[in-house]
This record gives sequence, C-alpha cells and structure tokens, in this order.
Amino acid sequence: MKRQNQSSVVEFILLGFSNSPELQEQLFGVFLVVYLVTLLGNAIIIVVISLEQSLHVPMYLFLQNLSVVDVSFSAAIMPEMLVVFSTQKTSISFISCFAQMYFILFFGGTECFLLGAMAYDRFAAICHPLSYPMIMNKWVFMKLVMFSWVSGIMVATVQTTWVFSFPFCGPNEINHLFCETPPVLELACADTFLFEIYAFTGTILIVIVPFVLILLSYIRILFAILKMPSATGRQKAFSTCASHLTSVTLFYGTANMTYLQPKSGYSPETKKLMSLSYSLLTPLLNPLIYSLRNSEMKKALVKLWRRKVDSHPF
Repeated sequence: MKRQNQSSVVEFILLGFSNSPELQEQLFGVFLVVYLVTLLGNAIIIVVISLEQSLHVPMYLFLQNLSVVDVSFSAAIMPEMLVVFSTQKTSISFISCFAQMYFILFFGGTECFLLGAMAYDRFAAICHPLSYPMIMNKWVFMKLVMFSWVSGIMVATVQTTWVFSFPFCGPNEINHLFCETPPVLELACADTFLFEIYAFTGTILIVIVPFVLILLSYIRILFAILKMPSATGRQKAFSTCASHLTSVTLFYGTANMTYLQPKSGYSPETKKLMSLSYSLLTPLLNPLIYSLRNSEMKKALVKLWRRKVDSHPF
C-alpha cells in the first residue's frame, strides 16, 4: 500500500507566479535576458582564463571553477522557469523534479565550498604573501577544488534521495518556480520532522560554518591591508576582496533565509523572490563583479581580442 502511495504522484505542477499572469509575461522577457547574459558572462571568464597563461594561478582557477558552477546552476533552473513563465502553469515529471533538485543542491553546495576556498586563498595571499606559494601550491589547490565538487555531490545525493523517499500521495502543486527542497517537502505524505532536523543541521555545517570562516578570514585580511605601507597595494587588495565579499554576501545571505527555515513564516511569494536572489542574481553578477573590478581580467580579455583581430585581419 505504501508503494502504491509513493507512485500515485507521477508529476508535479509548478505554479510560479500564477496569481499574477501579467507579471509572469513580463518576467519571461526579463529572465530570458538574464539567462543569456549569465551564460555569456561566465563563458567569457571560462574561455579567457583557459586561454591566457598568465591567469593560470589559484585565484583565477578558482574563479573559473566558480563560473562553471554558475553556468551549470543556471542551466538547471532557468529553462524550466522560462517554461513556467510562458505557460503560467507547467507540469514536471517526478524524475525531472528529482533531477532538478539534485543539480540545484549539487551546484549550490559546490559553490558554498568554492567561495570558502577562495576566501582562504585571499587570506593566504594577503596575510602570508612570502609563504603563499607554499601554502597554496598546486596540490593544495587541487585538493580544495576536488573537496568542493565531491562535497556538492554528497550533499545532493543524500538530501535528494531522502526527500524523494517520502510518499507523495496528495496534492501535486508546487507553489514555487522550480523543484527546491522546502516547497517539495511540503507535499510529502509523511512526517518529515527528522529530515527537517537533518536539513537544519546540514545548512549550519554547509552554509553557516563556511560563511563564518569567510568572515573571520576577511577580518584578518582587513587588518593586514590596513598595515600595508603602499596606498596602491591597499587599493588593489581592497578591490580583489570586495569582489569576493560582495558575491559571498549575496549568495549566503539569501540561501540562509531559504534553507534555515523550511517551514518559516515567509509568504510563498517572498520565498520565491529569495530563491531568485541566490539562484539567478549570483550567477549573473559574479562575472560582472570579478571582471569589471579586476584589471588583470580586463587586460587578458583585451589581449585575447587583439590576438584574434590580428589573426583575422579584415
């Protein structure tokens, strides 16, 4: 009988902003542009860092991994969301919903750890510049990158498998824009209290702990920058760290509000907006934050453009 209940729901309905159909029509055009700009911006960073040998250092290789995560994160969410905006309501199969949740958690978890690794890299470079080549050698860099990706896989596998092990036998309308854990969990026909304890604890370990460590790193970095004798050096260090800190604050802040309180008092519309903040704005803004504020990235981009023009003269 339990097996029958588990298989009674074969698809879900994503409601989106169905209460405001005019808003959905406007949002379709806006988010289509957001998606295309996100893909273009992150693709440029990936290509520039791949082709420019001078950028093959930990700081930029971390950024390249972050761009890969952001492109993948957007690809897991945006196509389905655009369908929701264009049709007002859309069905998504049980398997597709599972896959979307898995990749959201996979790339979201990976980004959490990558941002933490990037903070450690900046801490080592600014607070221990003389020993930085030893602290952040190739082997340490590879271990941090592999740890970030493997941790994302583990988080996604455990959480998604657990969520979809619950029976879904009642309403199948997800009052959300995509298959995120909290709104899907609300439809489960079982006691989810134990899972909510796990999810809360997991969020503390995966989101809060790295965030606190990043803040502590930046406190040390701030004191180190203030002690620098060169005004140019201070400005360059502030610029590099401000980019990363802006990205961290945007991603962690909204992710915390979404996952720390799965059954919070926030209205469904507020939850949707918070989800959009960390799932769409961060991948969109990261290329702008890191490239526009970074002179080396801009120089590399100009260099590659000139090389292309010289190799293909009109």
